[in-house]
Amino acid sequence: MTDADIAKLAEGLLDHSLPKAEWTHAAHLTATLRLVRTRDAGLERDLPGIIRAYNVAVGGVNDDAGGYHETITQAYLAAIRAFAAALPAGTSDSEAARRLLETPLADKDWPLTHWSRERLFSVEARRGWVEPDLRPLEAGPA
Repeated sequence: MTDADIAKLAEGLLDHSLPKAEWTHAAHLTATLRLVRTRDAGLERDLPGIIRAYNVAVGGVNDDAGGYHETITQAYLAAIRAFAAALPAGTSDSEAARRLLETPLADKDWPLTHWSRERLFSVEARRGWVEPDLRPLEAGPA
């Protein structure tokens, strides 16, 4: 992806123009990385609403069984923020995204290295932050 593609991806999330079929795990990570790099202040507060609104706009739901998941979102946000902070100054969005997608975060099961399946996919974890029960989150992806 080019820097322009990444900017368009993040904007598509924000303005709901991104087709649902393009909202893949890699797109989640890449868009979040772009938002961290361009408007990080308040993302813990703002990202849940951004994702919930996008889900509804593309015909999805946000309920106890699907859609927005608070614990997963906040875990990835923290890990992506740490990843971005460690990048060399001047790293392009395309290079940053390429590097990010080479980390363990690119594996959709990454949260299961910190949470048991039962705990992570509980209604409690979907609705709010639940601490890991297998191992704590580190400063960066592991």
